[in-house]
Order: sequence, then structure tokens, then C-alpha cells
Amino acid sequence: MSKLMKPAEYKALLDLSQTEQAIKKIKDFFLCSLSTELRLSRVTAPLFVLRGLGINDDLNGVERPVSFPIKDMDDAVAEVVHSLAKWKRLTLSEYKTKPGFGIVTDMNAIRADEELDNIHSLYVDQWDWERVLLSENRNEAYLRRIVSKIYSAILRTEFYICETYAQLKPFLPEDIHFIHSEELLQMYPDKTAKEREHLICQKYGAVFIIGIGGKLSNGKVHDNRAPDYDDWSTPNESGFFGLNGDLLVWYPLLNRSIELSSMGIRVDKEALLRQLALQGKEERKELYFHKRLLSDALPLTIGGGIGQSRLCMVLLHKAHIGETQASIWPENMRQECSKAGMPLI
Repeated sequence: MSKLMKPAEYKALLDLSQTEQAIKKIKDFFLCSLSTELRLSRVTAPLFVLRGLGINDDLNGVERPVSFPIKDMDDAVAEVVHSLAKWKRLTLSEYKTKPGFGIVTDMNAIRADEELDNIHSLYVDQWDWERVLLSENRNEAYLRRIVSKIYSAILRTEFYICETYAQLKPFLPEDIHFIHSEELLQMYPDKTAKEREHLICQKYGAVFIIGIGGKLSNGKVHDNRAPDYDDWSTPNESGFFGLNGDLLVWYPLLNRSIELSSMGIRVDKEALLRQLALQGKEERKELYFHKRLLSDALPLTIGGGIGQSRLCMVLLHKAHIGETQASIWPENMRQECSKAGMPLI
């Protein structure tokens, strides 16, 4: 229970019935706003994919996917998705989607290795989106433009839900602050990456940290990233590396930063080869997805995921993600949460 945060005198501002209704309002409104901002069409997505095709995502590279044999396919192994970054790119290719347009879907995943606390769950639900872009838009300016559109959709949703429930008061800043992970390191050289995130978010309220996955000047990465979906190794005009990042907000209720989205411009052929070599995973070039990309059969894209339960948690001023989603929790955590006024669904 050492990782469970229990805000003093916490009381949920919406009861269980109101919370369930509000969750639906947020999800419906935000999906509409996001789709309009980015010109996204909704598609149906898989819960699992076949192992060995290179379609599932490695995330930080250490998570074990939940898998099972398929009886009617000679026990071929399927894996529950970690995210849909690569699947979306294949889908955009099949749909022959034009630049400036994209797709969005509800992604549901199981992450069995997650360490459970107020913001981490075994069950992950997010809006997974992907949009085709032109080669001249593979730059940081375009990344910032898309991030600003996403943040606008978040602000619009906050205003809507606070207008609907008077007991909720808006707290997110009007603008989002951009900073590169190397700049953040120079600001707080004696802090850990997570501590740096807390400090910069407390200062600005909403922050997009650019460049997640490549080594910084201290020889460490801000956070680990797999080599084959986000582009974290292409330099910008200032010499900083990375065309991806994380969107975080400062959450006063828990007195910490919370990541709402991880996203980025995806690897092109050159970035894929470079990042596979940097991580010593060049054998992946023989996988189905990687062969498609290396043969120029896939479009250039930008995409990411936005946590549904996390966004609901933040906008409804909840202290635990289990108040906005149904999952499995240790029994002692459930008991502690109940005593602290945090009823888990």
C-alpha cells in the first residue's frame, strides 16, 4: 500500500450513478471533439493480433503481452494488444487514406506487468488515433500543431463537463507548454526523469515533453521507447533528438503530474533502420510489419493514444483511476480506498 496516495479529507464530488453518466458524457464529447480537430473517422479495432508479425507494440520493451493459443488455427499464438500503433498504420494503408485525414478507435488492453496505484491499472482503455501526413510535415512544428489541437479538445471537454456538473471547477491552463527532454534535463540536472516531469508540470500546468526514447546528454533516456513506432532519433533544427513526446498535466488533487497521452510522428524507413540498430534489434527487419514499412508500402503517419479512464479521472476530480473504470485490484487496496472515500468500481 506504500504506492497508494490518499488525499486528506477526499470526498468524491459525484456519486457512483452520476460518475457513470459523466464518464459517458466525457467519452462521447471528447471523441467528437478529437475527431473534428484531426479529421478522424472511427474504425473497429482488434483486441488481439497474431504473434510473430511485428504488429503488437513493445512499449517500454519489457512488458509481457497476455497471450493464448488458438485451437482452430493449429495453436497459433495470439497476443492481446499493448497498443495499436502499428496496426493503425497498416489499416491506413488498406483504406488508402489521404494526407490530413486519419482514423480513431477504442483500444482495450491488458498490461499484466503494470504496478498498481492511483493512476495505473491492469486494464488500459484509450482512444488510439493515427493520421497520414506528407513527408514535408515530418518536423517538430507539425508535431506541436497536432498536440495543440488535442489539448484544445481536452479543454473543450473540461468546459463542457464543468458546465454540466456545477460542483466541478475547471483547473487546466489555457495553453500547453512545450519543452524538449534535454532542455528539461538541463533545468533539473540533479532530478530523476519523473521528478523533472512533476516540477515542470507544477510550473506550467500542462506540458508536452518532446523527445522520449533517445539518449540524453547524461547518457540516459527520459523514458524507454520501442524502436519501431515513434521516431525518437531524428534531430530538429536545434540539434535535439525526437519527433515524439508525452502530454502531461498537473493534478492538484494528487499533487503530481499525470500523463494523458503518448504520441509522435512515426518512423520512416531511415528512422526505423537507425533505431533498430541503436537498440540491437535489427532482426525485426524480417517481420511482416517491418518489411511493409521498409518496402515503402505504408504511409507516413503521426499518431498516439489518449487515456480514456485517466482523462475521466482528471476531469471528474477523482483520486483513483479505479473510480472511473472496472478492473481488478488487490483486496487490501480496495479496503484502503473505501476507507479513504475512494469507492472503486
